[in-house]
Amino acid sequence: MSREDGGAGSIYRTTAGREYIRRWCLAQLDGWPVAHGRTTVTAMGAETHLVTAGCGATTVVFVPGTNFNAAASLPLAGSLVEAGHRVVLVDVPGQPGLSSGERGLSGGRLSWYGAWLSGVVEQACAGPVVVMGHSFGAAIALSSASPRIESLVLASPGGLTKLRLTPGVLAASAAWFMRPAPAHSARLLRAMHGPGHRPREALVDWMTLVSRHARSSGAPGAAELPARAVPRVVVNGSHDVFLPLKRLRPAARTRLGVDLDVIDGAGHLVVEEQPTALAALVGDRRPRADR
Repeated sequence: MSREDGGAGSIYRTTAGREYIRRWCLAQLDGWPVAHGRTTVTAMGAETHLVTAGCGATTVVFVPGTNFNAAASLPLAGSLVEAGHRVVLVDVPGQPGLSSGERGLSGGRLSWYGAWLSGVVEQACAGPVVVMGHSFGAAIALSSASPRIESLVLASPGGLTKLRLTPGVLAASAAWFMRPAPAHSARLLRAMHGPGHRPREALVDWMTLVSRHARSSGAPGAAELPARAVPRVVVNGSHDVFLPLKRLRPAARTRLGVDLDVIDGAGHLVVEEQPTALAALVGDRRPRADR
Protein backbone atom coordinates (compact mmCIF):
# COMPACT_ATOMS: atom_id res chain seq x y z
CA MET A 1 0.00 0.00 0.00
CA SER A 2 1.41 3.43 -0.98
CA ARG A 3 1.37 6.51 1.19
CA GLU A 4 -1.36 7.87 -1.11
CA ASP A 5 -3.74 4.97 -0.68
CA GLY A 6 -4.37 4.61 3.04
CA GLY A 7 -2.45 3.87 6.20
CA ALA A 8 -0.64 6.27 8.49
CA GLY A 9 1.01 8.15 5.63
CA SER A 10 -2.23 8.99 3.79
CA ILE A 11 -5.19 11.24 4.51
CA TYR A 12 -7.40 8.42 3.24
CA ARG A 13 -8.47 5.64 5.56
CA THR A 14 -8.48 2.99 2.80
CA THR A 15 -7.62 2.57 -0.86
CA ALA A 16 -11.32 2.15 -1.63
CA GLY A 17 -12.12 5.36 0.23
CA ARG A 18 -9.62 7.29 -1.87
CA GLU A 19 -11.31 5.96 -4.99
CA TYR A 20 -14.78 7.01 -3.75
CA ILE A 21 -13.46 10.54 -3.21
CA ARG A 22 -11.84 10.59 -6.64
CA ARG A 23 -14.97 9.35 -8.40
CA TRP A 24 -17.14 11.99 -6.74
CA CYS A 25 -14.78 14.77 -7.81
CA LEU A 26 -14.57 13.53 -11.39
CA ALA A 27 -18.34 13.14 -11.60
CA GLN A 28 -18.89 16.72 -10.44
CA LEU A 29 -16.38 18.07 -12.94
CA ASP A 30 -17.77 15.92 -15.75
CA GLY A 31 -21.25 17.31 -15.05
CA TRP A 32 -20.14 20.96 -14.85
CA PRO A 33 -21.58 22.75 -17.92
CA VAL A 34 -18.73 25.30 -18.03
CA ALA A 35 -15.99 24.47 -20.55
CA HIS A 36 -12.79 23.75 -18.66
CA GLY A 37 -9.48 21.94 -18.71
CA ARG A 38 -7.76 19.77 -16.13
CA THR A 39 -4.07 19.28 -15.56
CA THR A 40 -1.61 18.18 -12.91
CA VAL A 41 1.56 20.00 -11.87
CA THR A 42 4.13 19.29 -9.18
CA ALA A 43 4.96 22.01 -6.65
CA MET A 44 7.11 21.54 -3.54
CA GLY A 45 7.21 17.85 -4.46
CA ALA A 46 3.41 17.53 -4.23
CA GLU A 47 1.25 16.42 -7.15
CA THR A 48 -1.37 19.14 -7.58
CA HIS A 49 -4.56 18.96 -9.64
CA LEU A 50 -5.78 22.14 -11.36
CA VAL A 51 -9.03 23.03 -13.10
CA THR A 52 -8.94 25.98 -15.51
CA ALA A 53 -11.98 27.76 -16.96
CA GLY A 54 -12.84 31.08 -18.59
CA CYS A 55 -10.72 33.33 -20.76
CA GLY A 56 -10.77 36.80 -19.23
CA ALA A 57 -7.88 39.22 -18.94
CA THR A 58 -7.66 38.68 -15.18
CA THR A 59 -6.63 35.28 -13.84
CA VAL A 60 -8.12 34.35 -10.46
CA VAL A 61 -6.48 31.48 -8.59
CA PHE A 62 -8.90 30.06 -6.03
CA VAL A 63 -7.56 28.15 -3.01
CA PRO A 64 -10.32 26.27 -1.12
CA GLY A 65 -10.54 25.75 2.62
CA THR A 66 -10.22 22.63 4.75
CA ASN A 67 -12.00 19.57 3.31
CA PHE A 68 -12.95 21.45 0.13
CA ASN A 69 -11.53 21.39 -3.38
CA ALA A 70 -12.23 22.44 -6.97
CA ALA A 71 -15.10 19.99 -7.47
CA ALA A 72 -16.82 21.25 -4.30
CA SER A 73 -16.36 24.91 -5.33
CA LEU A 74 -18.07 25.02 -8.73
CA PRO A 75 -20.77 27.62 -7.89
CA LEU A 76 -18.04 30.15 -7.05
CA ALA A 77 -16.02 29.14 -10.11
CA GLY A 78 -19.07 29.65 -12.31
CA SER A 79 -19.65 33.13 -10.88
CA LEU A 80 -16.02 34.09 -11.51
CA VAL A 81 -16.25 32.90 -15.12
CA GLU A 82 -19.54 34.77 -15.60
CA ALA A 83 -17.83 37.90 -14.28
CA GLY A 84 -15.34 37.62 -17.15
CA HIS A 85 -12.33 36.08 -15.44
CA ARG A 86 -10.00 33.22 -16.22
CA VAL A 87 -10.16 30.90 -13.22
CA VAL A 88 -7.66 28.37 -11.89
CA LEU A 89 -9.04 26.12 -9.14
CA VAL A 90 -6.51 24.20 -7.09
CA ASP A 91 -6.88 21.08 -4.98
CA VAL A 92 -4.66 21.60 -1.93
CA PRO A 93 -2.29 18.68 -1.24
CA GLY A 94 -3.15 16.92 1.99
CA GLN A 95 -6.85 17.71 1.55
CA PRO A 96 -9.41 15.29 0.06
CA GLY A 97 -9.61 15.64 -3.70
CA LEU A 98 -7.49 14.98 -6.76
CA SER A 99 -4.12 16.24 -5.50
CA SER A 100 -1.59 14.36 -3.38
CA GLY A 101 -3.14 12.59 -0.41
CA GLU A 102 0.12 12.24 1.47
CA ARG A 103 0.07 13.45 5.06
CA GLY A 104 2.81 15.50 6.61
CA LEU A 105 4.13 17.13 3.44
CA SER A 106 4.04 20.58 5.03
CA GLY A 107 5.28 19.62 8.46
CA GLY A 108 2.40 21.73 9.75
CA ARG A 109 3.98 24.93 8.39
CA LEU A 110 1.98 27.53 6.51
CA SER A 111 5.27 28.71 4.99
CA TRP A 112 5.42 25.38 3.10
CA TYR A 113 1.93 25.95 1.72
CA GLY A 114 2.87 29.51 0.76
CA ALA A 115 5.87 28.24 -1.20
CA TRP A 116 3.68 25.52 -2.73
CA LEU A 117 1.16 28.12 -3.93
CA SER A 118 3.99 30.22 -5.38
CA GLY A 119 5.10 27.17 -7.36
CA VAL A 120 1.59 26.53 -8.63
CA VAL A 121 1.16 30.15 -9.75
CA GLU A 122 4.51 30.05 -11.55
CA GLN A 123 3.50 26.97 -13.54
CA ALA A 124 -0.18 27.70 -14.16
CA CYS A 125 -0.16 31.41 -14.91
CA ALA A 126 1.82 33.43 -17.45
CA GLY A 127 1.25 36.84 -15.85
CA PRO A 128 -0.10 38.59 -12.74
CA VAL A 129 -2.89 36.91 -10.81
CA VAL A 130 -5.47 37.65 -8.15
CA VAL A 131 -5.56 34.95 -5.51
CA MET A 132 -8.84 34.29 -3.74
CA GLY A 133 -8.66 32.04 -0.71
CA HIS A 134 -11.28 30.75 1.69
CA SER A 135 -10.59 29.89 5.34
CA PHE A 136 -7.46 27.66 5.32
CA GLY A 137 -7.01 28.58 1.67
CA ALA A 138 -6.89 32.26 2.63
CA ALA A 139 -4.16 31.52 5.20
CA ILE A 140 -2.20 29.83 2.40
CA ALA A 141 -2.73 32.84 0.12
CA LEU A 142 -1.48 35.19 2.84
CA SER A 143 1.67 33.08 3.21
CA SER A 144 2.71 33.18 -0.45
CA ALA A 145 5.46 35.59 -1.52
CA SER A 146 4.95 35.04 -5.26
CA PRO A 147 5.79 38.22 -7.21
CA ARG A 148 3.00 37.32 -9.64
CA ILE A 149 0.28 37.86 -7.03
CA GLU A 150 -1.04 41.38 -7.56
CA SER A 151 -3.86 41.28 -5.00
CA LEU A 152 -5.65 38.99 -2.55
CA VAL A 153 -9.33 38.41 -1.81
CA LEU A 154 -9.52 36.68 1.57
CA ALA A 155 -12.88 35.15 2.50
CA SER A 156 -13.38 34.13 6.15
CA PRO A 157 -9.59 33.92 6.40
CA GLY A 158 -7.79 31.57 8.72
CA GLY A 159 -4.33 32.44 9.92
CA LEU A 160 -5.19 35.83 11.44
CA THR A 161 -6.82 34.80 14.72
CA LYS A 162 -7.95 31.65 16.49
CA LEU A 163 -11.18 30.01 15.42
CA ARG A 164 -14.11 30.07 17.82
CA LEU A 165 -15.58 26.67 18.64
CA THR A 166 -18.94 27.02 20.37
CA PRO A 167 -20.59 24.05 22.11
CA GLY A 168 -23.09 23.79 19.25
CA VAL A 169 -20.37 23.71 16.60
CA LEU A 170 -18.34 21.21 18.61
CA ALA A 171 -21.35 18.93 18.94
CA ALA A 172 -22.13 19.13 15.21
CA SER A 173 -18.48 18.51 14.32
CA ALA A 174 -18.21 15.54 16.67
CA ALA A 175 -21.36 13.91 15.29
CA TRP A 176 -20.13 14.44 11.71
CA PHE A 177 -16.72 12.98 12.50
CA MET A 178 -17.75 10.03 14.66
CA ARG A 179 -21.01 8.96 12.99
CA PRO A 180 -20.77 9.66 9.27
CA ALA A 181 -24.24 10.15 7.81
CA PRO A 182 -25.98 12.71 5.55
CA ALA A 183 -28.00 14.06 8.48
CA HIS A 184 -24.85 14.85 10.45
CA SER A 185 -23.17 16.40 7.41
CA ALA A 186 -26.22 18.59 6.82
CA ARG A 187 -26.23 19.66 10.47
CA LEU A 188 -22.59 20.73 10.31
CA LEU A 189 -23.06 22.55 7.03
CA ARG A 190 -26.10 24.39 8.41
CA ALA A 191 -23.89 25.60 11.26
CA MET A 192 -21.40 26.88 8.68
CA HIS A 193 -24.11 28.67 6.67
CA GLY A 194 -26.01 31.77 7.61
CA PRO A 195 -29.59 31.53 8.92
CA GLY A 196 -32.06 30.23 6.38
CA HIS A 197 -29.46 28.95 3.92
CA ARG A 198 -29.96 25.30 3.02
CA PRO A 199 -26.82 23.34 2.07
CA ARG A 200 -26.62 21.98 -1.47
CA GLU A 201 -27.39 18.28 -1.71
CA ALA A 202 -24.09 17.69 -3.51
CA LEU A 203 -22.22 19.36 -0.65
CA VAL A 204 -23.98 17.16 1.91
CA ASP A 205 -22.93 14.11 -0.11
CA TRP A 206 -19.38 15.42 -0.28
CA MET A 207 -19.03 16.04 3.45
CA THR A 208 -20.42 12.59 4.15
CA LEU A 209 -17.77 11.03 1.91
CA VAL A 210 -15.06 13.05 3.66
CA SER A 211 -16.17 11.96 7.12
CA ARG A 212 -16.29 8.31 6.05
CA HIS A 213 -13.11 8.08 4.04
CA ALA A 214 -10.66 10.88 4.93
CA ARG A 215 -8.80 12.19 7.95
CA SER A 216 -9.63 15.85 8.47
CA SER A 217 -6.88 18.33 9.32
CA GLY A 218 -6.93 20.92 12.08
CA ALA A 219 -6.73 24.71 12.18
CA PRO A 220 -3.90 26.25 10.11
CA GLY A 221 -2.19 28.27 12.85
CA ALA A 222 -0.88 31.80 12.31
CA ALA A 223 -0.15 32.93 8.75
CA GLU A 224 3.46 33.87 8.07
CA LEU A 225 3.15 37.10 6.11
CA PRO A 226 5.83 37.67 3.46
CA ALA A 227 7.77 40.94 3.31
CA ARG A 228 6.10 41.89 0.04
CA ALA A 229 2.66 43.29 0.81
CA VAL A 230 -0.08 43.49 -1.83
CA PRO A 231 -3.59 45.00 -1.82
CA ARG A 232 -5.82 42.79 0.29
CA VAL A 233 -9.60 42.60 0.64
CA VAL A 234 -10.90 40.73 3.67
CA VAL A 235 -14.55 39.65 3.61
CA ASN A 236 -16.64 37.74 6.11
CA GLY A 237 -20.22 36.65 6.62
CA SER A 238 -22.12 38.42 9.37
CA HIS A 239 -23.03 35.03 10.89
CA ASP A 240 -19.65 33.29 10.70
CA VAL A 241 -19.59 30.89 13.67
CA PHE A 242 -15.86 30.17 13.42
CA LEU A 243 -14.66 33.74 12.87
CA PRO A 244 -17.21 36.13 14.36
CA LEU A 245 -16.93 39.78 13.36
CA LYS A 246 -15.81 40.89 16.82
CA ARG A 247 -12.81 38.58 16.52
CA LEU A 248 -11.87 38.88 12.85
CA ARG A 249 -12.34 42.64 12.44
CA PRO A 250 -9.61 43.68 14.94
CA ALA A 251 -7.31 40.93 13.65
CA ALA A 252 -7.63 42.21 10.07
CA ARG A 253 -6.88 45.76 11.20
CA THR A 254 -3.96 44.78 13.42
CA ARG A 255 -2.21 42.28 11.15
CA LEU A 256 -3.14 43.59 7.69
CA GLY A 257 -4.15 47.21 8.24
CA VAL A 258 -7.46 46.74 6.40
CA ASP A 259 -11.11 47.08 7.31
CA LEU A 260 -13.41 44.08 7.10
CA ASP A 261 -16.06 43.81 4.40
CA VAL A 262 -19.21 42.13 5.75
CA ILE A 263 -21.79 40.22 3.73
CA ASP A 264 -25.03 40.30 5.69
CA GLY A 265 -26.77 37.00 6.29
CA ALA A 266 -23.87 34.79 5.24
CA GLY A 267 -21.94 32.38 7.42
CA HIS A 268 -18.48 30.85 7.30
CA LEU A 269 -19.22 29.34 3.88
CA VAL A 270 -19.68 32.77 2.33
CA VAL A 271 -18.05 31.53 -0.90
CA GLU A 272 -20.84 28.96 -1.17
CA GLU A 273 -23.69 31.28 -0.18
CA GLN A 274 -22.72 34.48 -2.01
CA PRO A 275 -20.47 33.54 -4.96
CA THR A 276 -21.58 36.52 -7.07
CA ALA A 277 -20.69 38.95 -4.28
CA LEU A 278 -17.27 37.33 -3.94
CA ALA A 279 -16.66 37.52 -7.69
CA ALA A 280 -17.46 41.25 -7.60
CA LEU A 281 -14.54 41.85 -5.23
CA VAL A 282 -11.97 40.78 -7.82
CA GLY A 283 -10.25 43.87 -9.17
CA ASP A 284 -10.75 45.88 -5.98
CA ARG A 285 -7.56 47.96 -5.79
CA ARG A 286 -7.58 49.42 -2.30
CA PRO A 287 -4.49 51.13 -0.91
CA ARG A 288 -1.78 48.69 0.10
CA ALA A 289 -1.65 47.94 3.80
CA ASP A 290 1.54 48.95 5.55
CA ARG A 291 2.91 46.37 7.90
